[in-house]
Parts: sequence; C-alpha cells; structure tokens
Amino acid sequence: MKKDVNLTVQALQRMPYYLQCLRKVKENGIQIVSATAIANELNLNDVLVRKDISMICTTKGKPKTGFIVDELIENIEDYLGYNNTMDAILVGVGSLGKALLGNSEFNKFGLNIIAAFDIDEDIINQVICGKKVFAIEKLQNLCERMHIHIGIITVPAEFAQEVADKFVNSGIKAIWNFALIKLSVPEDVLVQNENLAASLAVLSQHLRNEMDENK
Repeated sequence: MKKDVNLTVQALQRMPYYLQCLRKVKENGIQIVSATAIANELNLNDVLVRKDISMICTTKGKPKTGFIVDELIENIEDYLGYNNTMDAILVGVGSLGKALLGNSEFNKFGLNIIAAFDIDEDIINQVICGKKVFAIEKLQNLCERMHIHIGIITVPAEFAQEVADKFVNSGIKAIWNFALIKLSVPEDVLVQNENLAASLAVLSQHLRNEMDENK
C-alpha cells in the first residue's frame, strides 16, 4: 500500500464497495480488471473510480487491460485495516445488540467483537452468539487489560452518554453509536453514528414523494 495516503471521506466510503466488487470478480476467475468495469458494476464514474484506485494501488494499471485483482484487493484491505483484526466490545444486548453479535460478516472487515456488556441480570454470564455477556461494572477492567479501543453502543438513548463516558474512561478511542443521541466525547475520540431513524425518514419521504407523483 502507498504510504501517507489521505482519502476523502467520500472515497473512503467507496472502498468497501470496490472490495466487494473485486472479490466477486475474483470468484469468477478474472485476474485483471479495469476501472471502467468496476465503475459499470457500481454505477459510478470511471474517472472517479480510476482516481480512487490510483491513490492506494501500489502499481499502475496496465494500459487497455486494468489492475491486477489480487493486488488491488490486498491494497484496499491493507488500507482499510481489514488484515489487522480490530477487537471491540458491545454494550446493550437487546434485539439490535444480539443481531450485531451474531453478524459473522464483521470478521471480513477486520472487526472482532470479543465480549458484550449489559445490566440485565437475566443475561449476564450468558454466552450469546459465542460472546460472553459481562456485567457493565467489568467493562473498564477488560478494556484496559485487553487494550480494547473500539466500543459499540446499542443501548437506549437515555443511557448512551453514560456508556460513552465509561468507554472514554476505559481508553476507547472509537465509538460506533446506534443510539439516537449525539454523544459528547473528547476530541481524540471518534464517534460514528448509525441513525436508523434518520435513514427510515429518508426512505419514507422518498416513497411519499413517489406516491404523490403517481396520483
């Protein structure tokens, strides 16, 4: 992978789609692929795709043929950190929390949820989807002992800030937040919000507009 590459947020968000496309291409036995082919598969501009790929690919694409698929896959996985498993913990073992614990796809992206935490005595010490559920009081000790830097929040909004505070005090540097609340954290802590309600609102508005136009 090229050193000191700083992709834009938009380019970074496109990388997993490129990777998915490349893996599909590899499964079909194709060894060299062009930026145009990737762009057509993903309905993107080929100039944009070529620019994104050139930022991280260690070699230039071959004229009139394209990029070596295996090499490009390796470059993208390396850049995104998929080759270096990132251990994480999850707080809130409700329906959403259980769904995330059972999602084996995370392993493909280098994320490994090693444990879960909750306050419900009925599920503490249980093993759910292969992950043990601990009492929330044990969170800081485990994070510090195992050097965990990624925390996932799947608790109701009213408890999310308290969990975020525990994360910060435990050395967590990146928070994946599924609670519908804006968290207050130090500047050196990254928060990635997954606002399911906002996404649903966009879908609902789109459908309403489509239905109104068809009346």
